[in-house]
Amino acid sequence: MHRLCCLVWMVVTDVEATDISNPDLNYGLVVDCGSSGSRVFVYCWPQHNGNPHDLLDIRQMRDQHRKPVVMKIKPGISELATTPEKASDYIYPLLSFAAQHIPKSKHQETPLYILCTAGMRVLPESQQEAILEDLRTDIPVHFNFLFSDSHVEVISGKQEGVYAWIGINFVLGRFNHDEAVVEVQVPGGDQQETFVRKRTAGVLDMGGVSTQIAYEVPKTVSVASPQQEEVAKNLLAEFNLGCDAHRTEHVYRVYVSTFLGFGGNAARQRYEENLVSKTVLQNKLLGKHQGESAESPILDPCLPADLPDEVGPPEQRLHLRGTGDFALCRLLLQPFLNRTNDTQTSLNGIYQPPINYPNSQFYGFSEFYYCTEDVLRMGGDYNASSYAIAAKTYCATQWKTLKERFDRGLYASHADVHRLKYQCFKSAWMYEVFHSGFSFPTGYENLKTALLVYDKEVQWTLGAILYRTRFMPLRDIQQESLKGAHSHWRHSFPLMNTHYLFLACFLVVVLSIMLYVLRLRRIHRRAVFNRGASASVQWLEEGLGSQDLPVTL
Repeated sequence: MHRLCCLVWMVVTDVEATDISNPDLNYGLVVDCGSSGSRVFVYCWPQHNGNPHDLLDIRQMRDQHRKPVVMKIKPGISELATTPEKASDYIYPLLSFAAQHIPKSKHQETPLYILCTAGMRVLPESQQEAILEDLRTDIPVHFNFLFSDSHVEVISGKQEGVYAWIGINFVLGRFNHDEAVVEVQVPGGDQQETFVRKRTAGVLDMGGVSTQIAYEVPKTVSVASPQQEEVAKNLLAEFNLGCDAHRTEHVYRVYVSTFLGFGGNAARQRYEENLVSKTVLQNKLLGKHQGESAESPILDPCLPADLPDEVGPPEQRLHLRGTGDFALCRLLLQPFLNRTNDTQTSLNGIYQPPINYPNSQFYGFSEFYYCTEDVLRMGGDYNASSYAIAAKTYCATQWKTLKERFDRGLYASHADVHRLKYQCFKSAWMYEVFHSGFSFPTGYENLKTALLVYDKEVQWTLGAILYRTRFMPLRDIQQESLKGAHSHWRHSFPLMNTHYLFLACFLVVVLSIMLYVLRLRRIHRRAVFNRGASASVQWLEEGLGSQDLPVTL
């Protein structure tokens, strides 16, 4: 973690309004084109300090009211799949908003990146390209930002995960190598280079649809089979965040894997679909009518005690009633993890490099935070035993009692009835994903669930601009070198000696003029002599032609 002075500095100074009158301030834009909408983030940073060991000090720009300069529009850009010619009109309000906050004199040197995520990934490639091409063509007509064809693209889930990992570790200060904690192996020349540097944090993120894990793999790992080796290559990203490609101190090897269908809501949907199909089949085979009415409900251990619910399509609607059995719920959810017997795999049988649990740290976002905090009020440092007890107690509590507590405002302000209904299920799902899926031991003490980092929402866009502007410090370093050379030359010739320099220059000029004049005189003489010689030859030839007299000398 940061030393105390660094922590205070980040919390205090990073919420100050951005000084747009500062001529040395640089700006950058990232537009996150997501599935439900698009947001533009404006970032700024001072000139690089000239130390090649340090990264750019990028921060989110803040307006005069100290609020982050961000704007969001709906729906997602993927809604323009059949009308790609409207893409630039769609994005115009975001860029116009950003342009108003950045000094006009800085526009042409402000990089603009438009990066599309999940919503665009599901479109056919031809529709993706049509939307991107409209943006590439029209944006330079209306805006003078630093923008090229490569600045607009559909990024992969792997890229998005890497950017999120970079952003969080940057804010945590983990790229400042002033503290040696972890031994790291990175490629250096023809062999591995080993050194010790600060420990980075892993990231766990569970949304409604997918779950993602990203963490640094500090050492070269071996895999069991050639097939697994190929999979590992696709899941590992190796990159250099530093401005100098020859330096390896900022080379990171990060494992990123995204699991579609393993988010909280998607997992509940899969669970319900399985429950419906099994019940319908059993009713048909055994001639029963279980779940077809509220009087004969299906007992669901993943719902709070006595909570009534209905699931399935209209033609197969089934009635449920919760029994609130946390341990049984966990047991029923384990098959949905799709684990294999291979110790080097996690969810869905996907390869996972080993984690050095005693010397690691992870941050859990989205459902990892909501599951622990919204209802259980246990967000922050995670303790598996305490969490399991709290979840078990919640599940076993009568639904009527939970509803009364909710009406009295005893839960987090953004917790709603949907959260109350499915908290038991999601608590069990998060527990199983973490401990059974990703194989974290129940005694693991280095998971922190969070919504914000240092009171700030950290977006993957921060990691994106940090990565994409990583070579910009070279420009500032070169400028500093030129200034240094100029300063050295100036101090080598102090003012008291400048008249000697002037005299020397004057003598050189005079000598050059004299040499030039002498050269002109020689050229002139040669020309006169050549003209005389030509006249004599002409006279001789004419004389020999008119008389047959012998020539005597």
